Amino acid sequence: MPIEKNQVVLFHYSVRDEQGNVVEDSHGGHPNAYLHGHGGIIKGLEEALEGREAGDTFSVTVTPEKAYGPRKENAIQRVPIKHLMGARRWKPGMIAQVQTEQGRRHVVVAKVGHKFADVDTNHPMAGRTLTFDIEIIEVRDAEADEIAHGHAHGPGGHH
Repeated sequence: MPIEKNQVVLFHYSVRDEQGNVVEDSHGGHPNAYLHGHGGIIKGLEEALEGREAGDTFSVTVTPEKAYGPRKENAIQRVPIKHLMGARRWKPGMIAQVQTEQGRRHVVVAKVGHKFADVDTNHPMAGRTLTFDIEIIEVRDAEADEIAHGHAHGPGGHH
């Protein structure tokens, strides 16, 4: 069954940067699950998955415009350290999560003080051209509640 809107797709992936270094890899964990056509993954990847089927393996290179966007200058924000999630002690270069009005976001710690930290609000992979190696595990029709919620449920999706 070819991938189209309102289908749940389970896939394994690895991501390489411009130098060919693997920066993320789902192998060894649950496959990623997403609801196709609902913007749950980056645009360039969703476009590359359209029409493919379970069992397909392929690579696709995605520019920043269709990945995590260009890097924005002056994206440093000062936040209370207690709002950073993901570690007890923070050092520059570490990736933290912060709760925003748009939901949780990843930020990179730029500088740490006693009570506040300066964080770079660009996505850690903003401004980068990324190559994804994809292995499609399963394609299935979405259930009504998944379509209503706009995301896949179960392992690898939203629990």
